[in-house]
Amino acid sequence: MRVSILIPVYNEFVTFPLVLERVLEAPLPPGCEKEIIVVDDGSTDGTSSLVEKYSTGGQGVIVHHSVANRGKGAALRIALAKATGEIVLVQDGDLEYDPRDYVRLLEPILAGEAGVVYGSRFRGRVGGMKWQNRLANRALTMAANLLFRAGITDEATAYKAFRASLLRQIRLECVRFEFCPEVTAKLRRIGCEIREVPISYRPREIREGKKIRARDGVHALWTLLRYRFAPLRSFYAGEARQGALAAAAARPR
Repeated sequence: MRVSILIPVYNEFVTFPLVLERVLEAPLPPGCEKEIIVVDDGSTDGTSSLVEKYSTGGQGVIVHHSVANRGKGAALRIALAKATGEIVLVQDGDLEYDPRDYVRLLEPILAGEAGVVYGSRFRGRVGGMKWQNRLANRALTMAANLLFRAGITDEATAYKAFRASLLRQIRLECVRFEFCPEVTAKLRRIGCEIREVPISYRPREIREGKKIRARDGVHALWTLLRYRFAPLRSFYAGEARQGALAAAAARPR
């Protein structure tokens, strides 16, 4: 079973080498192998040259360089297009999340118990998170639960794992940080259950390189509302879209 680990990175010169080393060393469940895909999203601080060293270092790291910075969502869509694994796992390019939690995230999928697994920061202790960020996370989670009956505790977590065939059924449009609400909304609308597992988390601050801002929280809430009322047929991609349209046409009117 191949696990494609998608790493979008933008201006993480200090943290990226540490993150990638941890990803390379992180254990996976028995029978799994890693495919690491790094998308440098137009970095300007020297991260691009660091990323390139790993692509030529014989460690099996696939690298894509975007000419300009577009956003995390755009970088993830590029990475997903390059992924060949049966399972896809998202990894940020900073040190807030711990790759040693990969086993927890992957086990429910490997056991056939889930197609989507979120790593919840709030199923354990979260230390050091500012009250404003905690409040924003709670608000987005509450919105996801009210709008989609998601039954989750952490909508905005970066640690998300998917069966690749399932994720590719939906048409992603995200550009910046709206990947999380978009994928949550669309998967719930097509009937996917979301499993959660506890993970460890060490929040960082803006001065340490954190890039998400208050406006991104507002955009995330708008994304949840938008996809709650968007036509379901617009969510599907490729062959899945054709199947959905055919099923809709066959329904009695």
